[in-house]
Amino acid sequence: MQARDSAAAMVIEQQVADTGVTTTEAATGDALLPVLLPVVSDEAVADGADAARSDEVRGLLAAIRRLESIVEEETVALATRQKIDFDDFSARKSRSMLEFVRLMRARMHLGGDVEVTEEIQRLREKLERNRSILEMHYDAVREIASVIVKAIKEAESDGTYTGRAAQDGT
Repeated sequence: MQARDSAAAMVIEQQVADTGVTTTEAATGDALLPVLLPVVSDEAVADGADAARSDEVRGLLAAIRRLESIVEEETVALATRQKIDFDDFSARKSRSMLEFVRLMRARMHLGGDVEVTEEIQRLREKLERNRSILEMHYDAVREIASVIVKAIKEAESDGTYTGRAAQDGT
């Protein structure tokens, strides 16, 4: 009850830009309080469009920075040889990349924004570094796996076929 009273008091105390424009409800007497709308000028529309664009840019930049942060975190962990949960990083990067792609599709007109372009370029560089380090780790895992496979084959072999193959040169 107190919240409703304070909200009503705030509405009553608001100054109105133009008292000549009202909503249909206020004009017919159906509304409890008169609802007055300000006359909107072209400048206000332009400012509103700029504010909406600014919000879109901020949202897109935030998504890019979140993705960048995840990629950098994984890259640092790989470079410093910390224990890594690859499934967790993969899921986090996938979700963040999906968010980024959706925002970019919805706001293709922001692609020409200088700040967005710079952030995307920085993200691209971090992704390339991340890919390079991941590839290095993948190559190391593959090499270790081949050494293990070779060791298992040698341990299981009784030498029956390997001795002759060595003599034949095959």
